[in-house]
Amino acid sequence: MSITSKYHFASDNTSGICQEAWQALEESNQGYHPSYGADEITAQACERFRDFFETDCEVFFVFNGTAANSLSLASLCQSYHSVICSDLAHVETDECGAPEFFSNGSKLLTARSLLGKLDPTDVERLITHRTDLHYPRPRALSLSQSTELGTVYRAGEIAGLCTLAKGHGMHVHMDGARFFNALAGSTSSPAEITWKAGVDVLCCGGTKLGMAVTEAVVFFDKALARDFEYRCKQAGQLCSKMRFISAQWLRMLTDNVWQTHASRANRLARRLAEGLGNIPGVQILYPVDANAVFARLPESIKTGLKARGWQFYSFIGGGSRLMCSWATTEADVDAFLEDARR
Repeated sequence: MSITSKYHFASDNTSGICQEAWQALEESNQGYHPSYGADEITAQACERFRDFFETDCEVFFVFNGTAANSLSLASLCQSYHSVICSDLAHVETDECGAPEFFSNGSKLLTARSLLGKLDPTDVERLITHRTDLHYPRPRALSLSQSTELGTVYRAGEIAGLCTLAKGHGMHVHMDGARFFNALAGSTSSPAEITWKAGVDVLCCGGTKLGMAVTEAVVFFDKALARDFEYRCKQAGQLCSKMRFISAQWLRMLTDNVWQTHASRANRLARRLAEGLGNIPGVQILYPVDANAVFARLPESIKTGLKARGWQFYSFIGGGSRLMCSWATTEADVDAFLEDARR
């Protein structure tokens, strides 16, 4: 008998498009509109971002997270600069050298992390390690929110890292592929964990929230956004029918739709972690601050789950990663736990 593969917890990329984003696509599919972002829907979406973050910021829409991170880092650095990031950061481990490519060679320097969060002491060590012209000068600090281990930086932690970086003349980039899950798991406002803490540019994740093919690049320091639209065009990231991207953002940032989906995913991740933690031999490895659960599963459980069709990854963090998405249901969690117990 064949087993149907169940990708429910493999990644928050495996889910479909949420109803609100789908509806926004349908509604924007009416009539004729100016192209390349000159339409009214895109203008409204950018204004909605400014309201959301309570500040005047420059907003650009691209197709994926690799482009968002790479192009924004390239806007902060010259080829002779370096970017300090976590040793687990996505820009270091999973983007095929794209940040270096688009910046014409800016070097990534990796710092130690504690529970996925950058260690300020090690960041400072890298900044001050060498100051001679034979070494790439540190120019940007990149942090992930939520982190690759599913933990969430608090506002004070971000502010401390930003103060350290800016004291050495550096800019701060935030990889927010799961920014909304982090925000839903925080007691801080969007402004408090971004620009008020010192972040210069945020790559704001839309795809993992339930949208189709869209990420936003938000420059809180508008001077750093100069000519960014040219970078987008050159990199093939300027959408000709931009309204289909921006309409989704406009809808998701209205009536706290983002919060509904992100909070649900976070809540079900906690339910999953609690259930797994009660199974003999299972160890929950990291705090469940957002929508990721990292667990060390006995081989017999991993083998049995995969034999029953469940798909999940065992890579970073030393355990198995289980992601909850906007589409995850309580029934999905309970079915996984039941099979794990068996």
